[in-house]
Amino acid sequence: MYDLIIIGAGPAGLSASIYAKRAMLNTLLIEKNYMGGGQIVNTYEVDNYPGLPSINGFDLGLKMSEHADKFEIEKVCTDVISLDATGDVKKFTVDGEERLTGMGVSYCATCDGAFFKNKITAVVGGGDVAFEDALFLSRGCEKVYLIHRREGFRAQAVLREELFRADNIEVITDNVVEEINGHDKVESITIKNVKTGESKTLDVNGVFIAVGNTPNAECIPDEIETDERGYVIADETCATNVKGVFAAGDIRRKKLRQVVTAVADGANAVYSAEEYLRGQ
Repeated sequence: MYDLIIIGAGPAGLSASIYAKRAMLNTLLIEKNYMGGGQIVNTYEVDNYPGLPSINGFDLGLKMSEHADKFEIEKVCTDVISLDATGDVKKFTVDGEERLTGMGVSYCATCDGAFFKNKITAVVGGGDVAFEDALFLSRGCEKVYLIHRREGFRAQAVLREELFRADNIEVITDNVVEEINGHDKVESITIKNVKTGESKTLDVNGVFIAVGNTPNAECIPDEIETDERGYVIADETCATNVKGVFAAGDIRRKKLRQVVTAVADGANAVYSAEEYLRGQ
């Protein structure tokens, strides 16, 4: 039995863990990945977190994890399968099955890019993360394909300018990846032009998926209110419509999803949780 269980060790979860331990709450942190940090560990550079300009996303995630570790927070590395939010005591079901490691398919260029030095890779996506991944890979790879299903890009102008200057990045628009080919490892990809229907094969050694995120809300029960996209509806206090359940970070419906807003959510969620516990 715990006062507080935190699901996810991204910036919001780590911030909440620190605030919870300082409040002397008996806390358990559940994270499905071995390392905390959430999505920022997949980001080449974070340049808008106050006090740490131009820090590598992996390093920022590591610093946050190390800060939380100083409080000796009890952690479990597993995935939450379901949540029973009914009643005053909330119950979780977890899964201990290890996730399969990739054999040329990756979701983190900064984590796995070093394995593809002097090789050919493809990045799938058209947003900031895709451009950051392609630029990061271009520094060590022989060639990088950037494949996007549309003609336009959502990436920031500064990233677009830098990427288009790189001589070993080839941009392929209006295409989607139909198939990733290979036996024991990635050998090629088949892409299809969404306008003409034409398909062709590109020889690559690695594929990096950076096509955006959907809320990781599989374990959220129906009684917790979400919007049409699956984000949990909660105000700045992070309180949901179910008493004793709080939503912080990227899972919460809000306009701006950044490290700084996630960290603030973590603090607000714990403050709200303290108020809730005092009332029990």
